[in-house]
Amino acid sequence: MTRTVLRGVRVYRDDTFGEPEDVVIDGGVIGTDSAGAEEVGSGGYLVPGLIDCHVHLYGSQTLEALSAHGVTTGLDMSSPAPLVAALRGLPGVTDIRSPLIAASSPTSAHAERLKAIPGAQEAHVSGPADADAWVARHVDQGADYIKVVIDLPGFDQETVDALVAASHTRGLKVVAHASRHDAVDMAQRAGVDILTHAPLDRPIEAAQAAELTAAGAVIVPTLTMMQGIVARVAAAGGPGPSYAPARASVAALHAAGMPILAGTDANATPAAPASPAFGTSLHDELELLVDAGLTPVEALNAATSEAAQHFGLDDRGRIEAGLRADLVLLDRDPSTDIGAIRTITGVWCGGIRRV
Repeated sequence: MTRTVLRGVRVYRDDTFGEPEDVVIDGGVIGTDSAGAEEVGSGGYLVPGLIDCHVHLYGSQTLEALSAHGVTTGLDMSSPAPLVAALRGLPGVTDIRSPLIAASSPTSAHAERLKAIPGAQEAHVSGPADADAWVARHVDQGADYIKVVIDLPGFDQETVDALVAASHTRGLKVVAHASRHDAVDMAQRAGVDILTHAPLDRPIEAAQAAELTAAGAVIVPTLTMMQGIVARVAAAGGPGPSYAPARASVAALHAAGMPILAGTDANATPAAPASPAFGTSLHDELELLVDAGLTPVEALNAATSEAAQHFGLDDRGRIEAGLRADLVLLDRDPSTDIGAIRTITGVWCGGIRRV
């Protein structure tokens, strides 16, 4: 792999862009020595590669679509172990992490809706007595964290508690699908680490937001998905949910100081209630986060440094010597206008140029 130098770029560090400087890509990492390096253009705004904290894998085309739009890390939220193994570590495209198949109750609507998905039976946890063995099997298969689908009616509190305890005993964080207020309550009681989805039935209020934040929870609200669900139901002409509770929940959690991470629920699953597009939907998500009260800088961090921190990805999310050369070059400044995240002129995944 050749050494490359990006000339005269403004680098995003410490929530701002500095004066123009040169950035070296040395193999797969950010380097310091530009001697003999191939020069690549000049100017522009350089940000860390974007991290989508909620995707569903669908073959190598998933990674190609994500990386083409600056998403250099994709955090899968439920896929069969063989698919995950086949997509790990591919050069020049999006790097992935995964819980493998997410835990779900065999009696839940979620399990019924996704029963035709490959490996669907592997998701089922019948009760608390099965939780430890289920988590242990996922650890043996290489899960990076555990995902628990709290889709009510479905799991009882004891089963969620047991899944969380078994995961924490093995040093793994737990992500909870919680798209209703009662599911958020159950996740809170169980002590999950990361909530995904913002509830559509009624908003999280200030008091609960403060409690969740004090407990150390974070959220990936997937506003793009929640908006998509509302739009699909409306298009079908039936009564349905409003997007307002999801937006209000993010506003309340942000006001309470909870870290907000960027994720979309991008998928290509016919049974899904909506299907955000891989890559471009993360740009949509950042704009929706700003609409819900985050600043452009906070939204950018939600898809870079904050995402890396809370998922334990210590080798990315920032532009520093020695870290992975996951980089996105933009034509305009996204710290003042988050829409500028769409003005991509270059993408590097582990030092390999994708765009």
